[in-house]
Amino acid sequence: MSLIAAFQKDEVLLHDIEQHRQNTEGFRIWWLGQSGFLIQWQNKHLLFDPYLSDSLSVKYAATDKPHTRMSERAIAPALLTMIDVVTSSHNHTDHLDAETLGPLFAANPDLQFVIPEANRAFVGERLKCAVDWPIGLNDGESVVVGGFKLYGVPAAHNALERDAEGRCKFMGFVAEFGGYRVYHSGDTLWYDGIVDVLKPFAVDVAFLPINGNKPERRVAGNLSAEEAARLGVEIGAKLVIPHHYDLFTFNTEDPQEFIKQAKLYGTPHRVLNIGEGARVE
Repeated sequence: MSLIAAFQKDEVLLHDIEQHRQNTEGFRIWWLGQSGFLIQWQNKHLLFDPYLSDSLSVKYAATDKPHTRMSERAIAPALLTMIDVVTSSHNHTDHLDAETLGPLFAANPDLQFVIPEANRAFVGERLKCAVDWPIGLNDGESVVVGGFKLYGVPAAHNALERDAEGRCKFMGFVAEFGGYRVYHSGDTLWYDGIVDVLKPFAVDVAFLPINGNKPERRVAGNLSAEEAARLGVEIGAKLVIPHHYDLFTFNTEDPQEFIKQAKLYGTPHRVLNIGEGARVE
């Protein structure tokens, strides 16, 4: 199977990022595949949940659950030398990938890394980093880091799971900067109270998964295309951009289904190709 071509990748994508660094109006977004989004604002760069390797395809190649890649990789992580902040919303490898984060940390020695506090020990073990180095958040907490204010919000993947101290193991993040707010869901289902949690943020952009929740896949699920479109309207998002599709053949969704549902609900939306950027005013 031929891979879905990236809109732009590697040096071409890097040039696109670099040429906008001095922009002073609005902010820019690039989708890097799966749940990875790069935010650029005032020459500051926030990278949500990057997965830029083939580690899962290699890990599961000889199993009954192969992670067959569908799309080209957007960029080698070592090329992203401008990153100020990176997040991991939970411990699944497509959101906490040592083969992505190791080169990224090496390329950005001053980078700051934000995680759910509940996952600190696991993160330290997987990434072989000092256990006290990442910045931990729980839901209801916030931190100012690298020019961005990050708020922790709960995520259900598949449940609102907490550790013995009551801290969320699965999270989303709202980033606030220059009067803008964006919501990165991490991986989540629709749970009781999600609208009440998110609506007060009045987000400009919501990054929402659309691959759904199918037990036969034998992996934790997410919002469906219909739920993502409906949630965007209910929280008052000015724009919804879908994610968590077109990476692995066994766990994906056709973005055209999201577009159809968004039109039915009147959800402001945009579907990006991998490596494609968008400007938000």
